[in-house]
Formats: sequence, C-alpha cells, structure tokens
Amino acid sequence: MSHTGMGQTVVAAAVAGLLLWSCSREPADRYDPAKMDLKPVPAKLSSERHQGAFASGTSLSMGAELKPLDPSPVKEVRLDTVHKIIEIAPGVKFSAWTFGDQVPGPTIRARVGDRIKFSMTNRSDEPVSGVQLTAAPMMHSMDFHAAMVSPQDKYRSIAPGQTIEFEFTLNYPGMFMYHCGTPMILEHIASGMYGAVVVEPREGYPTRVDREYVVIQSEFYAKPDPQKRKVDGAPLYVLDGEHLRAAQPNYTVFNGVHNGMVKKPLVARTHERVRLFVLNVGPSKTSSFHVVGTIFDRVWLDGNPDNQLRGMQTVLLGSSNSAIVEFMIPEEGSYIMVDHHFANASQGAIGLISTEAKPSETELEHHNIPSIKTTPTEPEAARGKLAFESKCLACHSFGQGKKLGPDLAGVTRRRTDAWLGKWLKSPEIMLQTDADAKALLKDANNIPMPNQNLSEAEIREFVRYFHWADSQPAGSLAAEHPGH
Repeated sequence: MSHTGMGQTVVAAAVAGLLLWSCSREPADRYDPAKMDLKPVPAKLSSERHQGAFASGTSLSMGAELKPLDPSPVKEVRLDTVHKIIEIAPGVKFSAWTFGDQVPGPTIRARVGDRIKFSMTNRSDEPVSGVQLTAAPMMHSMDFHAAMVSPQDKYRSIAPGQTIEFEFTLNYPGMFMYHCGTPMILEHIASGMYGAVVVEPREGYPTRVDREYVVIQSEFYAKPDPQKRKVDGAPLYVLDGEHLRAAQPNYTVFNGVHNGMVKKPLVARTHERVRLFVLNVGPSKTSSFHVVGTIFDRVWLDGNPDNQLRGMQTVLLGSSNSAIVEFMIPEEGSYIMVDHHFANASQGAIGLISTEAKPSETELEHHNIPSIKTTPTEPEAARGKLAFESKCLACHSFGQGKKLGPDLAGVTRRRTDAWLGKWLKSPEIMLQTDADAKALLKDANNIPMPNQNLSEAEIREFVRYFHWADSQPAGSLAAEHPGH
C-alpha cells in the first residue's frame, strides 16, 4: 500500500473513532450544579423604609399582558407589602394583604443566568389613601420558588417598618410562584400575598408567538366583617378562617377578580398563536385549566420547555404548579378560559380570549357570565346573584327577555316568597300539585326545571336576590344588555 493510501486509512479510522466517541458521550447537562451560581451573598436587614410606590423594576408586568424581556442581566425588583381593600367580586370589598399594592402581585420576567436584586419594606402599618386600616400591622416575608437560597437567611419574617434585601441567580427555567412565607402561610396566601416569576431558558423559547399573557388562579375565603364595618357604603369582607382551613372557598378566580377577564377579555386575532403563562397558587385546590374552542399545541409543565406535552385538552395544576400553554385562534369568536373543575368555574374561575372588542356576554350561556352587571351590596343577595349565574342563566334572564324559561324580572311581584321557596326546593312536586307551575311547564314547551338540590340557606339567597333585582329602577336591568 502506498504511503498516501495508508495515510488516508489512518485518517478515516481516526475520524470514525472520533465520531464513535462523540456519539457515546452524554450531552452536556444544562442543569449541572457545578455550572450554577449557588453562592448568594447574605441578606441585609435595616430600618430604612421605602417611600412612594409599592413596586418598582423594569422587569415587572402589572397586569395580564406580559411585557417583553428586559435584556439587563441584573434585575432590580422592589415589592413592598401593604394592607389594602380590594374588590374580588362586584360589591365584595375584601381586606387583603398584598405585594406591590395589588393581587396578584406584579409578575417578574427574567431569564436563566440573570441575577435578581430584591428588596422589600414591610409597610403593613401604612394606611392606604382614603381607606382606614382594616387589618393590624404584622410580620411578613418573601419566598421565591425560583431561588436556590437558605430560607432562614433570605425568607425571614420582618416587622412593620423593616426592609430586607437579598440577591439570587436564576438557575432553572420555568414559571415559579412567590408568596409570603410567614406563619400561618395559609392565611397570608389566602389574603392575597402571591405572584409569579417567569424565567425564560437562556437561549429563549423554541417557538414564536403573537401574544403572551399571565393567568394566575387563586381562591378567596371571605365572610362579612363581624364588626360590620363598611367601605364606601358597602359591607367589608374579611378572611374566613374556618372555611379556609376546610378548603371551602367562596370565590375561585383568575388574576384576583371574579369574572375579571370576562369584563376585560384578553385580546387576540384570528390565526394568531397565543402563549399563556398559567399558575395555580391555590392555596388548597387543584385546577384543570382549559380553553373552550381550541387545543393546546404545546404544554410545558412548570413552564420548562424540557417538560413538553403536545395536543392537550386541559392541564392539571396542583397548588403552586404552573404551565406554559400555546395554541392557535382558529376563527373569529370569544374563547372561554375556564377551570374544568366546574365547581371552581362556578365561583369565578373564568375569562375570555376574544377577537371582538366587546364580546356579547348573552351568547356565552353556559359559563356563569353575569346576568346583571350591577351587584347587590347586601351579602345574602350577592351570594344569590352568583348562584343564579352559575345554575340558572342558561334558561333564564333578568330583564333581557324570555330564554328557554321565563324572564324573571318582576317575579317577586307575581309570586309570594313562600311559592318561590317551594318551587326552588321541589319543582317536581310543584308540577304535580300547583296550577301556576303546570302553566309554566306548558309555556316552556314541557321542559321541566331541574331540581338543583338547594339548601334552605341557598333558597333564601335566591329570593333575596330576586327581591333586590325587582327593586331596581324600571328598565335598568334590560339596559345592561343593549339590544335585548
């Protein structure tokens, strides 16, 4: 063999060996702890108070629309605590504890490798402008699920007037919860102290989208204030500790408000790709997140693209679990975001992604869309309104005309409370014995009203709501839905 031929053989063998060696090697571990920053500096505690705004930082998004990533490798974030009154449902003024003066707290957006320089003053002793203090100042703290730090150092509780500062580097991509970690943690989260940190992969997301929104699901456990205090003439609601410990919420909501994203839908256009950053903060219930009318093309569990699922109808999220979901808007319309645990949806876990500027709520019959946009301030009537919207709205309206069943406007002037109570409790018995009930059945094309198995308390709430609705000025209910 010539020297040239022998040399080519040697080179070929070397190349083949190199390829075999490279194929046998494991790919580099992007989560190798040796390449992570696990040496944060100690936290600092001082009595120097922040003034002015309760939140600041260029990486913060204050609402559902997620701002583009700030390219700075160091993110300075300030989220102060403050007690304030928030409206969790129409007319329901709740005594909340907050990060950054809002519930949920602002969303932080960063990327793997970024450093968060965080500071927080406990300003729970400061009165909010125009509102008298309704909760005593107390200890608070911050717990970032996105951080890898000593909880004893960074997540310590601080007293009113104190400020804590600490830093950490983001080592994992995902969508992470933050919350107050001061005992009882259950009460602090249920009072509104939570938010999200979105951490992009170092190289960015593998797909391109047209819209990005944050959807945070949470529960409220509210009861009328035992001291019967009021805010702007409406009853004050406070934390219901008994129902909180039993995991029996009054409201389960997206982004802090019952049906909030029905009144202000998320905007999208036909054939656009939408990316939702979905977090269930609980504190105690599971979410089965679903968007009616489309399919999740990609689901990244806990917001990490390495945890990918395709073609999903729903995504199951336990307390503090998250997911990034992507989907396409197939045609014009309003696409309903809902917790498919429909007990949660009936309490307000619902929203819209809409191609319409003002979607028609009357066409969205089966997802507890409000029957009347105004709400009674009396707690029993307010609960009756919510129950009516979750159980009865598909068949009945108030002042918008007959549907499958009769329009109920004026019902308390046509029927006595006793008759309404019997009808709500046992419609099947009334249909056997009561002439008026039989006439209603005939008028409804012989489609009977189902027995909703209402308790005595629920029946009282329905009747109180009916009386409230009938006490409104003539024509005002129909005017809530122009054209009906």
